[in-house]
Amino acid sequence: MEMDLKHPLGALLLATLTGLSAAAPNTGGFAADQAVVDFAVDLEQRHGFQADELLAQLAQVKPNAKVLQLIKPPSTPTQRSWERYRPRFLNDQRINGGTRFWQENRASLARASALYGVPPEIIVAIIGVETEYGRNMGNFSVLEALATLAFHYPRRADFFRTELEQFLLLARENNMNPLAIKGSFAGAIGIPQFMPGSQRRYAVDFDGDQRVDLSGSVNDAIGSVARFLEQHGWQAGQPIAFPARTTVEPERELIEAGILPSLKMAALAERGIAADADPQATVALVDLVSPGRDTEYWLGLNNFYVITRYNRSSFYAMSVFQLAEAIRNRMGN
Repeated sequence: MEMDLKHPLGALLLATLTGLSAAAPNTGGFAADQAVVDFAVDLEQRHGFQADELLAQLAQVKPNAKVLQLIKPPSTPTQRSWERYRPRFLNDQRINGGTRFWQENRASLARASALYGVPPEIIVAIIGVETEYGRNMGNFSVLEALATLAFHYPRRADFFRTELEQFLLLARENNMNPLAIKGSFAGAIGIPQFMPGSQRRYAVDFDGDQRVDLSGSVNDAIGSVARFLEQHGWQAGQPIAFPARTTVEPERELIEAGILPSLKMAALAERGIAADADPQATVALVDLVSPGRDTEYWLGLNNFYVITRYNRSSFYAMSVFQLAEAIRNRMGN
């Protein structure tokens, strides 16, 4: 949409931009970008924001080269390696930290588990993998990171413009200053690292203080992780994954069937793949590859797939599952 300078709103925006460019030393700010102006006008029309106020805020941040560096795939991708990936999350520091977190938040975890059907160890493990129990929540300006990706990363611009919109709505709904909120380089926020859209859709006020605070409230983080999984189809009391026993190298088409369970255990048994699972179960064949080593095969059920809705990686989901098991065993449960 072009800015109509004959329209009162267009004239106001022009005056705002002129004033900002004269007053702000940050000449690389977003507010002078026509695409950003169009975005602000669109939010004014659809959500009742004041476009000039949005542009004044965006004038105080600028494209962040570090964000663009971190978001881009490596120019020479390394081979997938479960042997290299696993120790990042399956280590004594995270297991011990998880037991402490569980002990300190036992009542909240028990309540979330009872309400949403998600085991405490899974909630703990996701928080452990995401931010090491709140220790590493990110120190990027979320407004700057999302604006950078929305307007300077064409590959996923639509996604990040939607998340920038969700972030501004989230800040308004919670009476927060969008310039003050910190998070990851991709705009994820708080102890459980929710993207703004996920926070608006799934986060809950679990401590009863009439606001959702994923950065400052451990209780809100616990309840929100559990509700996210429940809303994505978690099946209470059901298994997550089983190690597979193979008598032959699995056919490639079984791996390429994907992470959504679609293969029948009985049919896999006929093709040399077995596990201690219900023969009628529907599973996905998960390959945990490591260069130079035999591939480790697992069978993922519905709840394994649900974990991948948090991060769409079988390595991620298996790390959560195995960390959860290690923490539960350390707790003696």
